[in-house]
Formats: sequence, C-alpha cells, structure tokens
Amino acid sequence: MYDDILLPYDGSDGAAVGLHHAVEIAGWADATITVLFVADTTRDSVTVVENRVVDALVREGENIVSDAEETLQGLGADYDSDVVQGNPAPTIAEYAERYDHDLIVMPTHGREGTSRYLAGSVTEKVVRLSSVPVLTVRMQPDERLGFPYEDVLVPTDGSTGATRAADHGIELAAALDATVHALSAVDDSSLGAAVRSTISGSQRERDATAAVDDIVSEATARGVTDTVRHVEHGSPVECILDVIESHDIDAVVMGATGRRGTDRILLGSVAETTVRAAPVPVLTVGSGE
Repeated sequence: MYDDILLPYDGSDGAAVGLHHAVEIAGWADATITVLFVADTTRDSVTVVENRVVDALVREGENIVSDAEETLQGLGADYDSDVVQGNPAPTIAEYAERYDHDLIVMPTHGREGTSRYLAGSVTEKVVRLSSVPVLTVRMQPDERLGFPYEDVLVPTDGSTGATRAADHGIELAAALDATVHALSAVDDSSLGAAVRSTISGSQRERDATAAVDDIVSEATARGVTDTVRHVEHGSPVECILDVIESHDIDAVVMGATGRRGTDRILLGSVAETTVRAAPVPVLTVGSGE
C-alpha cells in the first residue's frame, strides 16, 4: 500500500518516536523511508547573517539526518535522506508530491518540549497543504501508539473529501485485517431550540446514517469482515474522541476537507483539532488536487 514514506525529521524526542513508528509501517509495507531535514530559511537570523547561517543550518541538518540513518540502519530499514532549505510546511508538502511519496509521517511535538519545526502549527499546515496522506502522532504520555492497527475509525460527513479518506481508510484496514468503525456526528449545536429536535431527529439523522452505511457497505465489498456503525450526537471532535476512548481505537483516518455551510464543518478544521487532541495516530487524506 505504501512504497515511499517521507519522514520530516528534526532530531527531537517526538521525531525519534515517530521514526520508530514509521519503521514499523515500512517493515509491514516493504517501503523505503526518506528522512528529510528542512533548514528553516524563514528564521530572522538567516537574513541577518546571510549564507553563514544557512550553511550552519544545513550542517546541523546533515548531522541530525546522519543520526537518523544510523538508527534506521540498526533497525534494518531501507532508507534515503535529504537536507533542503525552505519554509518547512510548504517545503515538506511540495517535496512529498514532487518525489511521489505515498505517506508523510510526522509528530505534532516531542514528549519533552517542542520540536524545532514540527510543532503544532507546522504539522497542521502540512495537513492542510499536502496532497499526500499525512500520519500525525501526538506524542503525549497518554498516547496509544502501536502497529499494526486493529481498530480503525473513519469519521464521515458524506462529502467528497470524506469519501476519499474513507476509501484510503478501508484499504488500510483491509490490508491489516482490522475492524472499520464508521462514524458520523449529528451536530445539533448550531440549531435553535425550536428547530433542533425536528431537524436533528429527521434529516440530519438520516444523512448521518446513510453516510455510515455507505462506508460499511464499501468496507464489506472490499473484504473487511468486521465493521461497527456509530451515529452519535454532539460536536464532531467530541464524538471522535469518545469513540476512540470507548472502543479502543488504534488510528483515525479522515479527510482534511469536508462539508461546510449550515451543517458546519465535520472535516477540515475538525481534522486539525483531532490531530492535536486524539491520543492515537491520525491519518489525514487531502483532496489530491
């Protein structure tokens, strides 16, 4: 399913844990890992000292990448490496697309402190920008990080973006012989009290049920033997987190874009919030455009 995995790497504690998770996935998929260090040329010091600072950042990156290579070699992984200059988030997204990577693996931050450029906002920018699926790992003490995944949660709002992500999640679950949990949230919070019970109890409920049924039907058609339906009421993120906790979910696969308007946003900004909050890996799938 994955042939080439891109691992943006800055040498932080969280990045090191992400590396080991990437190795597990690569070993299962027989994939090559490319370790990428982006020397951040947007830093103010670069413009002050010019090329000397850029060169220093590159040398630092080469040392960090060399350490990662030693680890990968010790783990028996197939790997390549590269050190480039640029603005980290768009550079990572563009690099993955240019060199036909199948997956980007990156943490949101390290267990101790914040990583140099993989922290929160950069990871979320990559999620928004990337046409390549992004697997994010929130390295917190309560993180549940294990592979292969046995229970995969696929949130949906029935949109094109959600359907694209569901296809990826189903393919992954089928390859892993994992259970697919299909979830659609009926979010009534934007409605007034006078209309909430009527609308949420009828059309929204039917739409959510139909979206979940579509995923389950597709999963069954692709050979997934275990599926679970979840139609929940509440905010999308709360519903996602509740299902993760109550059903021991190992990973979430969701779209980076989704339905907008009066139905609010299930995907998109919700994906970014889930990346920050979920105690399991979150795989976001962009538009591919």
